[in-house]
Amino acid sequence: MSDHELDWIRLAARRAKGKRPDYFEDPATDLLLTMVTALTAELSVQRQRGDTLERLLEAKGIVSREEIENWRPDQSEAEERGIATRAYIARVMRGVQQAVEAMKVDERPLDEIGKDLMAS
Repeated sequence: MSDHELDWIRLAARRAKGKRPDYFEDPATDLLLTMVTALTAELSVQRQRGDTLERLLEAKGIVSREEIENWRPDQSEAEERGIATRAYIARVMRGVQQAVEAMKVDERPLDEIGKDLMAS
């Protein structure tokens, strides 16, 4: 099967088999590492795509990088961006949200709940 035939989104959402490794004694630190890693990956992809778009637009004479730097969204565009930003933050904070939800129904200490979440 070639790369273009793979469903990369489905593969990226799959859970790894087995228990997640513990890198630090505190499960919250492991959770933070997971979040930072996810954030770094998303940011890296977005920076590359943004750079590609800017280069293509400028090369075709459609818009210059200076115009991109100076552009400001109108009210509707700013609201749309706000919605997208909240969705992005929710994805990044997914692990913390899961821990908070687990604490609502589980009387165990947070470090035990965190270990269970990191194992799944």
